[in-house]
Amino acid sequence: MLLKLIVLSGSAIALWLTPLVALDKKVTWHKAIQGLSLGGAVACAIGAGNIARRLAEEIEIETIKTRAIKADIVDEISTSAYISQQQRQQEAEQILASPTTDVEEARQALEAVYSADSEEVDVIATTTAPEPTALDKSLYAEVCEARKVNKSTTWIIENILKMKGRKFSEGKLKLQSLLSQFEASE
Repeated sequence: MLLKLIVLSGSAIALWLTPLVALDKKVTWHKAIQGLSLGGAVACAIGAGNIARRLAEEIEIETIKTRAIKADIVDEISTSAYISQQQRQQEAEQILASPTTDVEEARQALEAVYSADSEEVDVIATTTAPEPTALDKSLYAEVCEARKVNKSTTWIIENILKMKGRKFSEGKLKLQSLLSQFEASE
């Protein structure tokens, strides 16, 4: 279509200029040829204008289509991000609400969620926690069983509380907190 536009525009210019330059004005049929040439030039120019208008409309339509596709893609990405966030939230709520889950699995899941920043919060929370949780109760029960069979404090911290290496000092605090929390209530 673009080629047709270029050919028609070039033909209009050629037909407009040819009678003025190439024909002799003394020839009697000069005026008739000039009129036909100018009519053809006007027809070519009108045809070229129509093609140009159609091309502009097609470009505008393609631009609108491109914008619509981009908007759909952005909407789809936003929707999938929202849905996955909702799914993660529901999974977290199920983990927290499920009383039948294994205590160790819940502890490991929560430990994976919390980073080093939350370790400070855990130390503070264990010193000021007014109400023992189910996890604390089960850990205390395991600690009591280990103490009955004469397991060392180090063994309890490393194997029951699962706090080795860098977390060992935090494990000592946790163990002291558990013992003081439950022994005070007895």
